Amino acid sequence: MTTHCYACLGELETGHDYHPKCAKSLFGSTIIPRLDVELGKLHAAALAMIGKTSISGVQKKISVNVSADRLMLQIASERGFYILKPPTDTYPSLPENEHIAMLLARLSKVNVGEFGLIRIEDGLAFLTKRFDRTDDGRKRHQEDFCQLESLSPSEKYNGSGELCARIIKRFASEPGIELLKLFKQLVFSWWIGNGDLHLKNLSITVDHEGIVKLTPAYDLVSTQLVMVGDPLALPIGGRNRKLQRTTWMKFAMYCGIGDKAASRVLDRQASVLSKAHQLIDNCFLPTPMKEELKNLTTERTESIVIVGE
Repeated sequence: MTTHCYACLGELETGHDYHPKCAKSLFGSTIIPRLDVELGKLHAAALAMIGKTSISGVQKKISVNVSADRLMLQIASERGFYILKPPTDTYPSLPENEHIAMLLARLSKVNVGEFGLIRIEDGLAFLTKRFDRTDDGRKRHQEDFCQLESLSPSEKYNGSGELCARIIKRFASEPGIELLKLFKQLVFSWWIGNGDLHLKNLSITVDHEGIVKLTPAYDLVSTQLVMVGDPLALPIGGRNRKLQRTTWMKFAMYCGIGDKAASRVLDRQASVLSKAHQLIDNCFLPTPMKEELKNLTTERTESIVIVGE
């Protein structure tokens, strides 16, 4: 009997949750820590943390750490190295949704951090290692695009792909490199039907060498699986629905990305479809959601391939 790894979705023998290599990447050890809090208490903990941590957004998110003996995940009000996202009654299978979205991002060469699923009472939760922490738990400098535009969090949907490009040009140390990363991330988010990539879900950071760059992608989900027809939060060329290859090529030109480089991004996104469907088949979403995500990615792949190829 086999099952699938809670990190990479590769095959595993029944009775195991992670490959040793995947566990070590996420937890720093082959030991899989257990959560020491019941599900009901998790939601209370998430509410208690509102305003006390730097974790933003409407989804319940809890700062946690691995205990010194590596056996438990414990709530951490300060200097947590992980973010835990339990399931919600509002949107079904949200942890499983984010998990497959992040794996598809990695497949598509979008920069992401370390993540996985963990067992909780009657289900699964999504766990991600924070990339905004130093080894001693201090917070790295990071600002989201709302902050960079001096907008309030309530104005996070008041943006566009073009505004994001201008922010990158203004703040990034190497704008050409970061604009290509932005382009890749926007294409991918559209490809999976993520209508919640807004200005607070894009950030820049300063690395140890003082280089200002985009952070790894975070809070990736396919909102279309729970809100059919959900449009893009950040329009591209004035469009938030029915984007085509020509839409993306014009946006690339606005960003200063050459035709060859933009075409490579679009062609690479289209080329992963078969492997993406294999991952989706192995993921922990309910079967109807798997089929919907495969249909969506197929449809969007067809809209960015060159006619005749």
